[in-house]
Amino acid sequence: MSPLPRRFALSAVLGAPLLRVATAVAQEAPVRLFRVVTARDEVTIGFTRAELDALGSGDPAERVARKLVADGQVTAWQYVVGRAPDGSTRFGTTRRVAILRADSLRIEPYTAALPVAPPPAQ
Repeated sequence: MSPLPRRFALSAVLGAPLLRVATAVAQEAPVRLFRVVTARDEVTIGFTRAELDALGSGDPAERVARKLVADGQVTAWQYVVGRAPDGSTRFGTTRRVAILRADSLRIEPYTAALPVAPPPAQ
């Protein structure tokens, strides 16, 4: 066996546990992020588990889309990359935004490579 295939096999074996850990961390995140794409731009919004549960059952992106179609708009926290109090980089809230049905072309789940801060208490 040449060294090249062994390297790939080794990286696959070592990388698999890391992928499972990253997936588990993403599933336990306090906030689920979504990217809303419009004709002019895109915005990243987030919902807590409780907010998503209030939207019904099914795929999270479908829940947000159903709410948007039923009510004509959905309000959520806008998330942007910024600095945490300790100086690290993370996704954090910036303001509440209303997404209008007429402007939205697509809602897709967004997996952040950075930590995501929960929204401020209301």
